[in-house]
Amino acid sequence: MNNRISANVRSIVIAAACLGLGMILPFFTGQIPAIGSRVSPMHIPVLLCGFLSGPYYALIVGLIAPALRSLMFGMPPMYPTAIAMCFELAAYGAVTGFLYRALPKKPVFVYVSLVSAMIAGRVVWGLAMALSLGFTDQPFTWAAFVSGAAVNAVPGIIIHIALIPAIVLALRKSKILDVAEPLPSSSR
Repeated sequence: MNNRISANVRSIVIAAACLGLGMILPFFTGQIPAIGSRVSPMHIPVLLCGFLSGPYYALIVGLIAPALRSLMFGMPPMYPTAIAMCFELAAYGAVTGFLYRALPKKPVFVYVSLVSAMIAGRVVWGLAMALSLGFTDQPFTWAAFVSGAAVNAVPGIIIHIALIPAIVLALRKSKILDVAEPLPSSSR
């Protein structure tokens, strides 16, 4: 029981730290005009939260971070950007955390979890944008989806694939992050 409580406290603390990083990181990349937003700095702590705290905490962090940052600092703009990002980042965190716990504990599956989450999150972002803009006279086209989800996102995709597995694998190697526990079974 005490181990489970301490694991929950640890997950909550990590989730809170990831939420804080989600608020701060965009200040650093925002100073680079050519690629500032393309680096997708808010995505990094949400993806890490999935690996470190699990799908439930990461989903919550992903859902809260863009809206909170929009309310606190005015960026990203709430409609439609932050709203769509809330769903995108929630999917990132949930898919990363779920797959990391469900797949075999080999290093290659860190990459599988990450890339799968990035694809799922981009699809969710596209659906959220299409739904949000569907109520306006400005439709969300296939070209806009490809541009936003792939072409303009290349710097962030590269950084995420290079940085996040390196952090996760280093934390595992140093025993700071034990191999994640499996998801709780429904028989309890």
